[in-house]
Amino acid sequence: MKYAVLGAGAMGLRYGVLLQEAGFPVDFVDIWDKQIETVTKQNGVFVSRDGENKHLVPINISSPEDYSGDPDVWIVFVKQMQLEDALKRAGHLFTKQQYVVAPMNGMGHIEKLDQYFAEDKVISGTAMIATVLNGPGDVDFMGPSGAGSMKLVNQNETPDEMTQQIADDFTKANLNPEITTNFQGTLMAKVILNSVCNTLCTMFGIKMGEFIQAPTTEALSKQLINEAFDVCERAGITLLNTREQEWEAIQVASTKGMPLHYPSMYQDMSKHRPTEVDYINGYIYELGLKYHYEATTHDYLRNLVHLAEFTNDFDPDSLVAKV
Repeated sequence: MKYAVLGAGAMGLRYGVLLQEAGFPVDFVDIWDKQIETVTKQNGVFVSRDGENKHLVPINISSPEDYSGDPDVWIVFVKQMQLEDALKRAGHLFTKQQYVVAPMNGMGHIEKLDQYFAEDKVISGTAMIATVLNGPGDVDFMGPSGAGSMKLVNQNETPDEMTQQIADDFTKANLNPEITTNFQGTLMAKVILNSVCNTLCTMFGIKMGEFIQAPTTEALSKQLINEAFDVCERAGITLLNTREQEWEAIQVASTKGMPLHYPSMYQDMSKHRPTEVDYINGYIYELGLKYHYEATTHDYLRNLVHLAEFTNDFDPDSLVAKV
């Protein structure tokens, strides 16, 4: 089966390279010109694992306008705020027969994917796999080979033969997939985890393993978890975990799964890129409003992240003394 990755950033490169190494044909399509130029010039992407054994892996990469392949499956790892533009640019490449897999952070992508793919061919999910893009053409896979796991879930909650084939291919690529049949519950479980770990680690510039050691972490985490669960209960979303299990998942991710990892939101902040906080904490808050509930802590954190974005990019020389 042939794959094409739309969004050759950290996670897109990890999925694509691992599938390629497992013997599957993979193409990469990206909307970041610098990434395309760098990878093309160096004839591949430099891959390391935990900062070691850096080596060049040849890959095929192009812009949506220059790509002419016809994959069986698209894997989408574009930032939520860039997705609409990326899909529009790649829209002429999509066919009725193709499946799409999008284990992206946050919420907001499904409605956009539905404009281009049939509902029964849309597969989303979650990815508990830590990866860092050091710069154009340079990616670092965090953790030992086979580290991390993911969940795959069909939008129509009915896994078919193709879904199973994709899961089998992902298994061969050491991505450790698990198929679930609770669409909203699967996606929201990761959104809630990200709303705690990504946002708080980003605000204080710390790794997940540092975050989990703070004496206030449990209280902060449970406050955010409880608000998010209150929202989901009002929205009629049955989550995969209980409130206590969600806290346990955060503990496991921070102590065993990704203790040395800076979450992707922090990576964006540190590189002066917009974060996905509106699609994580902001999504929880906006969903709550639809059911007459205010998840005020999530809204407060969203605004704090935007303030941090502003101050991170603020130029003090822009201040003009008023006489």
